[in-house]
Formats: sequence, C-alpha cells, structure tokens
Amino acid sequence: MKKYFLITAIIIPLFAACSSLTLKPVNFGWPLENVLKSDASGIVEEQRHSLTFNVVPLFQAEFGDSANADSKEIRLIRNNEGYYFITAMGFKNVYMFSAENSSLNLEKSFFVINEGMQNPVLNQRNTYIELIEGESIYEITSKGIVKR
Repeated sequence: MKKYFLITAIIIPLFAACSSLTLKPVNFGWPLENVLKSDASGIVEEQRHSLTFNVVPLFQAEFGDSANADSKEIRLIRNNEGYYFITAMGFKNVYMFSAENSSLNLEKSFFVINEGMQNPVLNQRNTYIELIEGESIYEITSKGIVKR
C-alpha cells in the first residue's frame, strides 16, 4: 500500500509539470490604429508594439507594382483575436493577417470600394474593427465585412 502511495505521489506531480500552461482570456486588440510610413525598402516599423515588416508584397498585391510602396502610409490595427488588419489610401481592400513563425500570413482580404479608399480610418470596437471611409462605415471581423 505504501509502495502505491509513493508511486502515486511521485507520478502525479510529474504529469502536472508536463501539462501546458494556458493564460486566458487574452485580448490582443489595440485600441487605436497605427499610421506607419514605409521607407525606401518598403519597411514599416511600429515601435510601441515592436513590430516591423515589409509592405512591398502588399502593395504588389494591391496595385501590381511594388514601386508604390516607397514613403507610403499604411493603417494597421490588431483585433481582440490577434489578427492584424492593414489598409492604405488608394487600396480597394482591407487585408487580415495572422502572425506565425516570424511572418504575417494573409488569412483574408475584404473588398471595400472599386475606386480605392481616399481616407480610410480603422478603429477598435468591442467585437469588430470599424472602418470609416468617407461617409461609409464598415464592421470587419475575422468572418467578414458588413457595411452599416
């Protein structure tokens, strides 16, 4: 009996030590958008959240021309789920990225306007990202975009 108690007393803490640690709930959202200007190489840097990435592929996807990335401002915000939403003046779309292995991976793009946005603004709301473009307001979640 003592033998079983001793084995149990040793094994249970070992299993507990091997279990993964999960901290939740986590709100990954940023309350305000960040307006970032790219350098000549297409790199933008957000110092407050220690985020740096290359926007050249994004401008290539949007315009078919990577030369458009020099000294351009992008609008970036992160929602509660941890997705990054990126857009810019002239873009027709808002792009949603997830962070994985030192990269931002495109999850979805949301079409907004055929002529390209003139002055997009992103705001964090409780359950969605708000996009304001002129007099139009959109609600964007990881599932889709809805015009209000």
